[in-house]
Amino acid sequence: MSVWSTSGFTISHADSGVFEGAGLRPFFEYRQLGVSEATAGKFGAHVIRAVPGMESPGTWHTHDLDFQMVYVTQGWVVFEYEGEGEHVLRAGSCVLQPSGIRHREVRHSDDMELVEIVSPAAFDTQPAEAP
Repeated sequence: MSVWSTSGFTISHADSGVFEGAGLRPFFEYRQLGVSEATAGKFGAHVIRAVPGMESPGTWHTHDLDFQMVYVTQGWVVFEYEGEGEHVLRAGSCVLQPSGIRHREVRHSDDMELVEIVSPAAFDTQPAEAP
């Protein structure tokens, strides 16, 4: 069994957090929580919120990572997963996405906000054909 430890301590407060639009999807904004820096990139965590008025193109894709968990904190979002169909996630919903599963974000509310935790912090995303 391997043991890991963080390389630093971090606290992130919502009132001083900064959302940036330079993330994976242009219809979302991202607020980094400092986890990547504290774990030397072993883990990443960020808050993702919808950009009001922008819609998802519903593009199928996969991620090359070891762990991906999404927890919705407000609003709703519809994801579709290969072999699992469409799921509406609302505030309090949580999903663990296996590495490599084909999926897409179908639509979301303008007030959608979620927390995503991944490992590693930096990972590749590839476009995929619909299942």
